[in-house]
Amino acid sequence: MPSACEFRPELFYDSEFQIWVRPEADGAVSVGMTDISQTIAGKVLHVRVRRPGSLRPRGKPVATVETGKWAGPVPNPFDCVIEAANERVLEEPSLLNRDPYRWWIARVRPTAPLAEALAGLVTGEPAAAGFEARCRREDIRCKRLDGGAAGG
Repeated sequence: MPSACEFRPELFYDSEFQIWVRPEADGAVSVGMTDISQTIAGKVLHVRVRRPGSLRPRGKPVATVETGKWAGPVPNPFDCVIEAANERVLEEPSLLNRDPYRWWIARVRPTAPLAEALAGLVTGEPAAAGFEARCRREDIRCKRLDGGAAGG
């Protein structure tokens, strides 16, 4: 992509391309930040995930991300119950800046059937076109923190 922003066509995205969503084999869904989001946010200093077992309606945050210049929600794209936080990301939040698609923030379980929950999201070619359009419209040039992260 001309913006240097990484995009993964197999994932599902919200309409603003702030978050990605990946269905897991057990019916849970992993939620993470996109390359656009981590770039705009800057170095992630702290991540807080809502308590496991919490029912979160669509639009309410599943987590909060804090940087040196910004604190904001990780929005929830559908009604769900929080199942888990990624403990590794809680311990080392800058992993989200190094490889935002490798590191999920929260695992949630939709309260509706999975297909219904994912219906409001975009994936594949339509997502790629929207992702690139946002990068062009807002002149977003993605960048990553230097330094590698061990483990997975």
